Amino acid sequence: MKYGYLKLNGEAVWQQSFLGEHPNELGSHMFIVDTSDCTLQEYRYYNTYADATAAARLRGFIQGLSDGTVLVGVSADEASIYLEKAKATLTGLGADVSDVGYRGAWAFVAVIGDQSQTVLDKELTEASATERQPVITVYFAGA
Repeated sequence: MKYGYLKLNGEAVWQQSFLGEHPNELGSHMFIVDTSDCTLQEYRYYNTYADATAAARLRGFIQGLSDGTVLVGVSADEASIYLEKAKATLTGLGADVSDVGYRGAWAFVAVIGDQSQTVLDKELTEASATERQPVITVYFAGA
């Protein structure tokens, strides 16, 4: 079993699982976090596993964000098949997942407009992602 989650203030605000008790929505999950109180402002799901138009919508979403916005991205199960049209945009954030293959895994926290603050963890293959899932822990001042 594999699990994915986003915790804010110690509480899970999103959970996924592969062969577990939580839903399994394959693809790319994006979260905007309000760092003043560490709460979830917005959640978007892009099925970059099965929807050929998902990556273009993901790219447009990211390009529409204002500088300073904190964006968290997490892959769930398989996110690479239709991710191509968003890869350059993700790389521009400092979240280069272009080398992540089928059923690899990734997670990142990025500050829009400041690539130097991006934190990325990834596993390139299904085998390595099964052995170790990416994990990121970030603390925000004032939270």
